[in-house]
Amino acid sequence: MAIALTGCTSPGSHSSAGLAPIPGSITYHGQPRTKLTKSPVGSSFPHTFTDQWGRQVEEIYIIRPDRGLLIADRHYRPVFSLDND
Repeated sequence: MAIALTGCTSPGSHSSAGLAPIPGSITYHGQPRTKLTKSPVGSSFPHTFTDQWGRQVEEIYIIRPDRGLLIADRHYRPVFSLDND
C-alpha cells in the first residue's frame, strides 16, 4: 500500500481535474458536504458501485489539500456470462 500512496503524493500527480463524475460517483452532485478531516492529504481510497447499465465500477479517489475529492482512476469490472448460447 505504501507504494500506491507514494505515487499519489508525488508533486503534480493530482494537479489535473481528474475524471468527470458519473452517476454513482461520490462527487456526482458536487463535493461531499462532510470533509475528510482525519485522512491525510494525498491519501487514496476506493469506491465501488453499480452504474446505470448494471456494470460494477470501481473509482479511486485522492484527498486534495482543500479536502475535496479527485477521481484519479476508474475501472469497469468485467461481467461474466455463464450462458453458453
